[in-house]
Amino acid sequence: MPRIASGRPDVLPALVEVFREHGYEGASLALISQRTGLGKGSLYNFFPGGKDEMARAVLTEVGDWFEHTIFEPLRRCADPQSGVAQMLDRVVDYFHSGRRACLVGVFALASSRDRFPLEINSYFRVWQSDLATALARRGLDADTADALAEETIATLQGALVLARARDEPDIFLRAVARLRARLT
Repeated sequence: MPRIASGRPDVLPALVEVFREHGYEGASLALISQRTGLGKGSLYNFFPGGKDEMARAVLTEVGDWFEHTIFEPLRRCADPQSGVAQMLDRVVDYFHSGRRACLVGVFALASSRDRFPLEINSYFRVWQSDLATALARRGLDADTADALAEETIATLQGALVLARARDEPDIFLRAVARLRARLT
């Protein structure tokens, strides 16, 4: 029996996971329908633009979470060192200690990158910029702070990929521990 959803917010968590696990290309409407429990008609009712609109909604959902949970605290934290430590803690939680892929990273690595370039680029640029700003507030010069922010995000993303490729989540946790020692 199809599930009853009152609106897009009810469907988004399942959509996020489908796109995270299968990417844009692998997220067929049949799979989306199966995972959300909604028929194609209901999906098109919530997302008249089809799969593209679903993907944009998912990218917005993830972007909003990062904005409120990672980026904004980096910008507003009175103690930048504490803000960076908090960022690392929340990243570990969000990526299930290296067991969960980065949805934006999944999109960035596939041809979907060309379909959603603004959303993907913005996610990584804002993260780097806000982290660099926090590091600069800690006393690093702007160029060093920006380079360290870029290296941090590259390390996190690379560690996620390697941890998933080798099915060894501890790879991600070790990378976070090294970043924590270096950044805080």
